[in-house]
Amino acid sequence: MSQTNESLLEAPVCKLALQDGTVVTGKAIGYRGETGGELCFNTSMTGYQEIFTDPSYHGQIMMMTYPHIGNYGTSDRDLEATKPMVSGVVVRAFSHRYSNQHTDESLDDFMKKHLLVGISGVDTRSLVLHIREKGVMNAVISSVDLDDASLVAKANAWPSMDGLELASRVSVAESYDYASGKAAKIAVYDFGVKQNILRSFKNRGCSVRVFKADTPIETVLDWKPDGIFFSNGPGDPRAMPEAIERVKKAMASGIPLFGICLGHQLLALAAGFDVYKMFVGHRGANHPVKNLATGKVEVSTQNHGFAVDKKSIDASVAEVSHVNLNDDTLEGIRFKSCSAFSVQYHPEASPGPHDSHYLFDEFMEEIEARRGVKAQKGYSEELKYVGEMAVTNA
Repeated sequence: MSQTNESLLEAPVCKLALQDGTVVTGKAIGYRGETGGELCFNTSMTGYQEIFTDPSYHGQIMMMTYPHIGNYGTSDRDLEATKPMVSGVVVRAFSHRYSNQHTDESLDDFMKKHLLVGISGVDTRSLVLHIREKGVMNAVISSVDLDDASLVAKANAWPSMDGLELASRVSVAESYDYASGKAAKIAVYDFGVKQNILRSFKNRGCSVRVFKADTPIETVLDWKPDGIFFSNGPGDPRAMPEAIERVKKAMASGIPLFGICLGHQLLALAAGFDVYKMFVGHRGANHPVKNLATGKVEVSTQNHGFAVDKKSIDASVAEVSHVNLNDDTLEGIRFKSCSAFSVQYHPEASPGPHDSHYLFDEFMEEIEARRGVKAQKGYSEELKYVGEMAVTNA
């Protein structure tokens, strides 16, 4: 166990201001300063570090609905990116004391090291209900400016996520080789790819090369990949016309394609379908999704504020493969015009349930059918981690 020197009671006052004029007061956690972004919430009970480092959350203030955050610290092995990607953190009860044999440091120290601003001691339940009623909106967290009117003005001046291109801010600076294997060659377009996605391909024996988001499709095809993966990422896909054109060319190449989250939306836009900004969005590790081909329901990890309009799907081009059982929104597409499929949720599930891991195997089978080589099915690093902990604790 560990305890940081500063208790929450000793922390300075901090305020959270929403653009509609709502202001709440709490205590500062992490780095002392000011930050802003779109305020959203995640319903996951665990995995706060993976959530905070998910590039898809770039530019957003993350409010956790589970009340106790920080109680198991942070570990380098749980990073989905090299640093936090959320712009701020909002929690009900923050734990300076942690207990975890794999911990490298406390969440508070982690946040301070990475200059991540946060607030604790606020009624997150009330705030979540407020957002569900009013919709997601911009907000500002500050422990340096405590004037309500000033903070509300700053929240209103913050750039809207609607029409904002963010993938270029989180994509890799230079393309690189991630893994070398004997199975398929997978080209990953990095719009904000998570580490567990890359591990999911590595564990299946793939050679993986990660390409910068603005890489010309001709450069990717010159590598002669067996499959192309379009990753998750932040921002509005409608603000990425160049990426949409690259996806169109990839669809015409005949190579098997797989997209998730932002990649799913780009595939839809490339096919001429519509994407819209959601009123609240889906963020959590407990969303039920029905696979229309099998009739099975999988509990999924979700993180998106934009969605593909189900009514815009041209049945001659593609079919809806998955739907969300909470609100009937579109969760997956299988294309008829090319060897491609995509889902809105995160099958690598870090954090989250393992129900959707089969989608990586289906992609490998698509590639196998084209190459005539037996696909290797694998397990995620998360499952390996769980197994290691079980042995350690036995």
